[in-house]
Amino acid sequence: MITFRLAWRNLIGAGLRTWLNAIVLSFAFVVIIWHRGFLDGWQEEARVDTIAWEIGGGQFWHPNYDPFDPFTLEDSHRALSDELLNYVAEGKITPVLISQATIYPNGRMQSVVLKGIPAEQQILNLPTNYLSETGTHIPVIIGTRMASSAKVKKGDVFSIRWRDANGTFDAANAKIVSIFKTNVGAVDQGQLWLPLSQLQNMMRLPDEASLLVVSPEIGEQPQSNEWQFQSVDELLKEIDTIIKQKKVGGSILYIILLAMAMLAIFDTQVLSIFRRQKEIGTHIALGMTRGQVVRLFTVEGAMHGIFAAALAAAYGIPLLTLQAKHGFAMPAGTDDYGITIAERIFPAYSFGLVLGTTAVVLITATIVSFIPARKIAKLQPTEALKGKIQ
Repeated sequence: MITFRLAWRNLIGAGLRTWLNAIVLSFAFVVIIWHRGFLDGWQEEARVDTIAWEIGGGQFWHPNYDPFDPFTLEDSHRALSDELLNYVAEGKITPVLISQATIYPNGRMQSVVLKGIPAEQQILNLPTNYLSETGTHIPVIIGTRMASSAKVKKGDVFSIRWRDANGTFDAANAKIVSIFKTNVGAVDQGQLWLPLSQLQNMMRLPDEASLLVVSPEIGEQPQSNEWQFQSVDELLKEIDTIIKQKKVGGSILYIILLAMAMLAIFDTQVLSIFRRQKEIGTHIALGMTRGQVVRLFTVEGAMHGIFAAALAAAYGIPLLTLQAKHGFAMPAGTDDYGITIAERIFPAYSFGLVLGTTAVVLITATIVSFIPARKIAKLQPTEALKGKIQ
């Protein structure tokens, strides 16, 4: 207990030097927690949005289907079995048929991907209810990114040209019945959504689909040897990998901030040992063991971390709480990168994140304080009293 009392008295007596170290270290505290919370919030939001808008509770893919290879679309479709059709009728599975096409908005030509989906589906957040609109034109819904790149708006009519399963080219007019906004670029960029039955008729592929979206509440998972099941974790692997790389890159920032703070503590401890030579000799002459003196200086350095944690809590809690409530606005255009990212990200600060960061900083501060204090272990009391630490 006497060690902590002496350490407290010495730190308070150091005045401005102590608080400058605490301020630098508290800044590292807040920045590390904020950055990790920002990435955790992004990952959590991206997973929720991707599940809600694109992948549901997982997907069944045709064996030839590759979302990154458009040349596989021509052969990646097949009819659904009776068992799967029953799941579709119960609303537990949503079939999607995918094909390539070319559109001609305002006299321009643009390649797109046609995606047929039942208008009555309830698994994905896509506003497919608009696809039930009847008329002389094919009803389609598109995202805001697609509308911007094609320079079209709701109610516009344009021509679509496609090639059916027999290799025959055909064309028809389509009308935009709705434009939706989503954070998931994978269901937006370069894509037109239209009624599944309409696309099946256009492609001469009755009752066929390219992939099946499974409901998260399906319960018993259907089994099929004709389709390859992709779990939620497999479909979210790309997002998780991106976030993981961002965290690794952020570790460089953490190391730089901690290095700056630890260098300040190290220099403070070295200076303190140099200036307090006679005090150290007096402690040893009065019966303190060298180990106790080393422990005193180590505790003093560790208490810098405690002061920094208290200071970081004083201004960091209100700041990070405000950030978590109002979010962090992303720069314009970041939603066009092809990854799921919202216009405003809300950081997520977990208890484990705060506790882990605090533990790392305190342990590091203790180690850095112990390194210069080791010199005291070889000190002779007579030399210390004379102010001669070698």
